[in-house]
Amino acid sequence: MPQDFLIGPDPEAGGLTRSVTGTDQTGAAVSLPVVEERPLTIYLNRQEIVTAMTIGDYPDYLAVGYLANQNMLLPDDRITAIDHDPETETVVVRTERETDYEAKLQRKTRTSGCAVGTVFGDVMEGLEGLELPQTELRTSWLYALAKRINTAPSLYLSAGAIHGTVLCQQDQPLVYMEDVGRHNAVDKIAGWMRMEQVGAADKILYTTGRLTSEMVIKTAQMGIPILASRSGFTAWGVDLARQVGLTLIGRLRGERFVCLSGEDRLVRDADLSGVSPEPARARRKGASA
Repeated sequence: MPQDFLIGPDPEAGGLTRSVTGTDQTGAAVSLPVVEERPLTIYLNRQEIVTAMTIGDYPDYLAVGYLANQNMLLPDDRITAIDHDPETETVVVRTERETDYEAKLQRKTRTSGCAVGTVFGDVMEGLEGLELPQTELRTSWLYALAKRINTAPSLYLSAGAIHGTVLCQQDQPLVYMEDVGRHNAVDKIAGWMRMEQVGAADKILYTTGRLTSEMVIKTAQMGIPILASRSGFTAWGVDLARQVGLTLIGRLRGERFVCLSGEDRLVRDADLSGVSPEPARARRKGASA
């Protein structure tokens, strides 16, 4: 695991990938690692909430973060237990408060998230009246983060077909989660923050995936004021970011980036002559993500 991270990717961990053989364009035999994906059914107390396709690591963080980002696990809820059963591929989050979200589960929106993201209820729930902290974002931090994250050993670089999301503070990456769906990776971050009682006001969320409405909603609900990505934007993602005052940075590659919301937080302190071009390996993976 990279020393830069409190939790970081481990491409060599068992069960996350398996070797598959085939042939290349010349007919020669090839063997390459491919990412595993498996179902995980999340329960809140006695109620089945959703089955997510995931690589299978950190099921407790994924479950807690998903429920929190769906506004099913409330800020003052006390979690009494989290039970994960690998054989039945289930995780149960138990709380002191009795819960029943049957009506909310009937209102389901499929999102653009890979592996089919799902939002239950009103997608704008929790955003009305939201005010994000007025922290600063130094461009020198952005460039330092991009270099560290894009060159760190990861499933993203070794196998592809996966998204990464990193919780950062200034120029320091803290927690790097990966999954087949970018929404899962974000939920793992949210779960870690909830369970470790980590504040959001001075944090940055970095993702390898597109800046969609879902990504903006989750980031804002987590209370994180800055969202950055090496990929591009959707129009609704930009609209929502402007509505809630989220700083939205996209197309962050080498010395280039575009800010489409929340530019008032930006402090352009970086000497661009000292910013290294993006490694070719990272560019190739980014193009296929």
